[in-house]
Amino acid sequence: MSFFELLENTPKIFGLFGIFLFFGAIIAFIFNFGFKFRIVGATIFSLLLSLSSWAFIQSYSEKVLIEGAKYLPIVYDNGFDLIIAKAEDDFPKESIEPTLEQLSENLMKGSRSGANVKIKIRKLEKISDDISKPVIIGEVQKTVTMN
Repeated sequence: MSFFELLENTPKIFGLFGIFLFFGAIIAFIFNFGFKFRIVGATIFSLLLSLSSWAFIQSYSEKVLIEGAKYLPIVYDNGFDLIIAKAEDDFPKESIEPTLEQLSENLMKGSRSGANVKIKIRKLEKISDDISKPVIIGEVQKTVTMN
């Protein structure tokens, strides 16, 4: 079983275990066993594990990889409507469009409250020894919808 198959089955496994413990807790209370409060704690914990692993699966998303795109570090993200990635001086022009598409596809789906997000790629152009200015080499705008 691979990690992703295990990850998908984890909420079901913990949920079934929690249901089994729940019925065990009912029996423990009916027959007044000494471990009745311990089994209640184990039941609640296993149901919490089931719920939290389900929430983790909902938030997990794989990164989209597009052919021809290069990795660029994000140097500015205001968390709402602007993302800027930094390109090196030798960044190939044919990689600009695929890289912008890859950056826009990897935005979190439920984030940014439905904003029109501008994604820019910039590189620094040297003016003098100590001074450089940013030059935008590519830009795309994506509307993020809430799901």
